[in-house]
Amino acid sequence: MKIFVAGHNGMVGSAIVRQLQSNGYNEIILKSSKELDLRDQAAVQNFFLEEKPQIVIDAAARVGGILANSTYPYQFLMENMQIQNNLIDCAVKFDVTKFIFLGSSCIYPKFAQQPIKESNLLTGALEETNEWYAIAKISGVKACEAIRKQYQKDFVSLMPTNLYGPFDNFDLHTSHVMPAMIRKFHEAKQTHAPVVLWGSGSPMREFLFVEDLAKAVVFMMEGKTTDNLYNVGYGTDISIKELALLIQQIVGHQGEIVWDASKPDGTPKKLMDNSKIMDLGWKPEVGLSDGVSITYEWFLSNIEKYKKVTING
Repeated sequence: MKIFVAGHNGMVGSAIVRQLQSNGYNEIILKSSKELDLRDQAAVQNFFLEEKPQIVIDAAARVGGILANSTYPYQFLMENMQIQNNLIDCAVKFDVTKFIFLGSSCIYPKFAQQPIKESNLLTGALEETNEWYAIAKISGVKACEAIRKQYQKDFVSLMPTNLYGPFDNFDLHTSHVMPAMIRKFHEAKQTHAPVVLWGSGSPMREFLFVEDLAKAVVFMMEGKTTDNLYNVGYGTDISIKELALLIQQIVGHQGEIVWDASKPDGTPKKLMDNSKIMDLGWKPEVGLSDGVSITYEWFLSNIEKYKKVTING
């Protein structure tokens, strides 16, 4: 089976490629954003015509944290829709056997009942700080659902919780909470300075090691899916304040932590109900402390070459 992994240079895409390779798959098609601009409809159509992939895994997206979403709302909405729409539409036109669409837990309402079930989709208002990205991803989920309904094709959407791990984005202007904290604590350790973090520290968040997500993707690729939408989470959450203390301990920073309550907290609690995919046989394996340690070691090994990432791949 020829497998195209879109966004293979990003944290998620690279983890999926490593997992595919470890499972013995050797016909993996990879294209960087310089080789194939997924926002370009004609270029994507030509790629499908030439390569004829049988399985497509869409791990490509413009991603970022609260600051990036707030600063570039149009790009987060439009570019993500362009990327996924081109891939999904070509997958239908060129008779792709299986399409796996990767989204985000931010597609669910800000005050969704906890833990969040797949059925909570579109039952309430979104979190304002990332609604542009969320709306784009919701449109991708619904496109895959429509294809299943109309054409009976095995198009499935996986909604991971907050991800972290090797190859994460550590740029403080565009990164998510975990890599941003790792970098802040590391730099403050070097200068013996306090660390200033956004919000109150009270929100509860769930974190999944990216290698566990990659295993979930391959697990779902190898089986026949019976539904269109599955949550992929760790199953337990932690407060941002507790996360900060854990990262501080692992990094070895001994200074003060200052919470800037003038900055937004975002959604107060976000825990995924992962029972649907767990019932199929997948389960996470890497605990938070071990995962953070692995991620910090990767950061230290790549501290000179990490870069600002806007579009994975």
